[in-house]
Amino acid sequence: MRRRVAAVHAAAAALALAGLLVTVRDGVRQPAAALAFALLVAAGEAVRVRLPGGAHPVAPLATAAALGYALLGEVEGRPAGHGVLQVVAVTAAGTLAGSLPHLVRAPRPVRPDREAGRLLTAAFAAACYQPLHTWAEATGLGGPWHAPLVLLVLLLTAGWDAVLAAVVSSGRRSRAFPPSLHDALRGAFGLVQALTATGAVLALAVGAGGLWALPVCWVPLLLVQFAVRRHAAVRATYRQTIASLARATEVAGCTPQGHARRVAALSRAMARELGLAEPDLTVLEYAALMHDIGQLSLVDPLVGGATEPLEESERRRIALLGGAVVRQTGVRADVALVVERQADPWREQPLTARLVRVANAFEELTAGQDPVAAPLRALERLRLGAARDYDPRVVDALARVVAPDLPGPAAPAPGSASAATGSPFG
Repeated sequence: MRRRVAAVHAAAAALALAGLLVTVRDGVRQPAAALAFALLVAAGEAVRVRLPGGAHPVAPLATAAALGYALLGEVEGRPAGHGVLQVVAVTAAGTLAGSLPHLVRAPRPVRPDREAGRLLTAAFAAACYQPLHTWAEATGLGGPWHAPLVLLVLLLTAGWDAVLAAVVSSGRRSRAFPPSLHDALRGAFGLVQALTATGAVLALAVGAGGLWALPVCWVPLLLVQFAVRRHAAVRATYRQTIASLARATEVAGCTPQGHARRVAALSRAMARELGLAEPDLTVLEYAALMHDIGQLSLVDPLVGGATEPLEESERRRIALLGGAVVRQTGVRADVALVVERQADPWREQPLTARLVRVANAFEELTAGQDPVAAPLRALERLRLGAARDYDPRVVDALARVVAPDLPGPAAPAPGSASAATGSPFG
């Protein structure tokens, strides 16, 4: 699946090289406008922000500036005259210039996923808009049809950006393409539409008022960017606080070191296999990190911190204690609900609680065991308990995550000899 990401990077690199070479050969059309938008792209890249849980910083202002140049049809009433390849060249030059301070200050391996996506999206928007704009002006339809034309291009660009994001996401995470596309489409008509609309406003402002309209529009956007940065810092602190609370059981000796972190990572991997959206993934991660926190209320610690071998009533008691602790910390109520419901029969649980239950059971079955044979034995034992304790769909998702080359046998039907064994823990 990494070939998908490599293909996106290669396409962006080839397009950037072609744009720069053709622009240098033919000369820059309206150099003042090209320089102004390149500086905006560079400034947006320079003030990029890293969102909580994001693998790479985002630069929404750089994307808005690139889209603004792609949708630029006129400058103070005069035709802009630049082509798609000049849009690519300006976007590439601005992105490179804005990235240099970050590379000098903190050199690290570069994963230019978002930069490649920005370049390809700007090229797509320009390829859609500019021929249509030229045709509309030539036929005298530019005035009445301009707004519907821009709206159509915005919708197409949002869809294209979603496809690119899904290709990269599925390749990076070794995830099926349809769930990734579903998540990307959910965001495409939120943040992406806001960015494309901002780009359209920049283009219209320059077309009517000239290049002096750019700083007038840019300063409020820059203030919003700093507000987003502060919000991201608050969210990052919130996540760190939850991770610290999750480690309390490890520090107290109630659970093995790294247990909560491994359960959270496995839960997220299974959730992606099942196509959960990003908001549900966040709730799931927080609940998985804190799923054992109820053990802090026990007088006698459990052997190895394992809850699955306990009687059902005891597991539920610990889960309810954990939910009460989570509610007292001020964490979201839906996180506490998952912690409370993790010990219920799977048909009575929300899907997020089923994921935590299976991930925790798998982790307890494989802890300290042979890394090759133990996962296979654990999968078989979890399938035996699929009649009541574990959701068969979640167990199958677990199999695809930890042993993707193995066939996934169907879960035993209730009443069969295998199903009658109940929980694999006893």
